[in-house]
Amino acid sequence: MTSSSPQDPGQQTPDWLAGDTTPRWRRRSTWVAVALLALAGVGVALWLGHRAEADAPRYVTEPLKRGDLSLTVTANGTLQPTRSVSIGSELSGTVTRVLVDVNDRVKKGQVLVELDTAKFIDQVNTAKAALQSAQATVLQSQATREESRLALARLEQVAKLSGGKTPAATELDAARATLDRAVSAEAAARAGVAQAQAALSTNQTNLAKASISSPIDGVILTRAVEPGNAVAASLQAVTLFTMAEDLSRMKLSVNVDEADVGQVKEGQTAQFTVSAWPGRKYPANVTRVAFGSTTTDNVVTYTTQLDVNNPDQTLRPGMTATATIAATEHKNVLLVPRSALNYTPTQRSGAPGAGTSGGAGIMSMLMPRPPGVGRPGGAGGQNGGKPAKANADNGSSKRIWVLEGGEDGHPKPLTVTVGLSNGRLTEVSGEGLQEGMSVITSQQTGQASGAAK
Repeated sequence: MTSSSPQDPGQQTPDWLAGDTTPRWRRRSTWVAVALLALAGVGVALWLGHRAEADAPRYVTEPLKRGDLSLTVTANGTLQPTRSVSIGSELSGTVTRVLVDVNDRVKKGQVLVELDTAKFIDQVNTAKAALQSAQATVLQSQATREESRLALARLEQVAKLSGGKTPAATELDAARATLDRAVSAEAAARAGVAQAQAALSTNQTNLAKASISSPIDGVILTRAVEPGNAVAASLQAVTLFTMAEDLSRMKLSVNVDEADVGQVKEGQTAQFTVSAWPGRKYPANVTRVAFGSTTTDNVVTYTTQLDVNNPDQTLRPGMTATATIAATEHKNVLLVPRSALNYTPTQRSGAPGAGTSGGAGIMSMLMPRPPGVGRPGGAGGQNGGKPAKANADNGSSKRIWVLEGGEDGHPKPLTVTVGLSNGRLTEVSGEGLQEGMSVITSQQTGQASGAAK
């Protein structure tokens, strides 16, 4: 017989020797494992959530605002006086004195240049002598006419007293012819006097023109004569000076390209700059658009004239100017950047229309998505994921996207009618547009925005 000794109460038998009958779900090791798994799941969920938030797009927006928009035409040209006069000499001679210089202000009638007058004085004296000779010829012809008249009168008296017997008829005819010749000679002598007077007047005029005077009040712009110069006037007058009548008003002649001339009309306003004053803009008004064209290197342009005020006379003739003509202007209209018309949002999970449920949470990130949904260029994107082509034609319809609900909101499309555009800003109109709306112009991923920072 085998006897068993009693177990020591201070000594415990291990579970693996004695056999543990406690259920597994109540065991401590099981709960520890479950807790560890739960913590791991929470960590994974937090990591995936952070990653999804980092991958979410960041929208770049600009507020919808009101303002003035103008379509402009730019052209280059040259400033000119409103009226310029070229002063020359129609006489040939030697210059004795030049009384003015460049930039001098002169009055009408003021003497500018004097030519040598010796030759012209001689011509005047010769004309005077010729006039006196013609006048003496008139007196002589008058005496001859009177003599012929008296001779004819005596012959007629004798014929009357003799009853026609004497003198002979031939004598009477000869006397009458002599009187007629005397009358004609007197008329010719008087014509000679008139001719001599005209020659004298011409020579006196030439003598007066030897002193060249200003025809207008103005400013001397150029001078091309010096004392001692020989002036030879042939088929055209020699230009000695160029004058501007009034530099407080000028004209700007610009060459407008044929593609822009249809937008330029008389009465439009403009601004221009010159190199001498680069920070200053001068106002101007379009006064004439030429119908005739000018072709230079196969480029067709039309000369357009602008009226310019120059009260401080900072502008000078000949300056090259760059003019900007306000062809069309719209005031107090809604404006968006041009990039807003080309923008199409890249959809993200959880966003409206993204093709995934907003409540899917972490599982939606772990589960594979259908091809193209929620990805740039996929079926869920506007216009097939392709960026919309910009079209700023007046009256065309386009789509813009506005951000609702602040920075974490969702993009919402709005259809607008496109108006005037200057290449940077575009006029838009349509239902639902309100000033101050956040219009999306572009977007960045979380990694891109983080890298930008």
